[in-house]
Amino acid sequence: MNRIPLWLKIAYSAWVAVWVPFYWDWYGPQNFLWFCDLGNFVLAAALWMESPLLFSWQAVSLLAVQSAWTVDLLGKVVFGIHGIGGSEYMFDPAIPLHVRLLSLFHAVTPVLMLWGIRRFGYDRRAWIAQSVTAWVILPVCFLLFGPDKNLNWVWGPFDRPQAVVAPWVYFMACMAVYPVVLYWPTHAILSRWVRGAN
Repeated sequence: MNRIPLWLKIAYSAWVAVWVPFYWDWYGPQNFLWFCDLGNFVLAAALWMESPLLFSWQAVSLLAVQSAWTVDLLGKVVFGIHGIGGSEYMFDPAIPLHVRLLSLFHAVTPVLMLWGIRRFGYDRRAWIAQSVTAWVILPVCFLLFGPDKNLNWVWGPFDRPQAVVAPWVYFMACMAVYPVVLYWPTHAILSRWVRGAN
């Protein structure tokens, strides 16, 4: 018997199938280079394969950022302020409501990732997997798409390209900071949180 209910696998896959064309139409295909968007495809595979590595890989990549996004969104809804930043576009009337509602996956996937890790264990290879992924994806974002897209914030934090240092200096900092400052702490916490991490 599958340890993940079939209905969940089908439901998540169906959601991805609906989400892709709407995002493609509004944002364009390059938008799927965002780590959070790539994560939807990997998580769909993780559900079907029941893979600890895939769940862990995406948790290392996304757990901190998507949790911060959720806190920022709730801060705006409850207190009227963006305490962290990153979810401002959710309140932009220029973006169709259905596209913004589809972005609520950012608040759901952290729960799904933690549930999958709790169920199947944490795979310590996840930090290496995501670091290598970042070292492949970030140069593509920087070299092929400019500051107007600012994919994965390689030109500046959030939606604001920075002008403090040369763009290539900031980009190289991203290449180092993402694995060490963003991914490693999540990896360390999950390694301790889950018994029997392998």
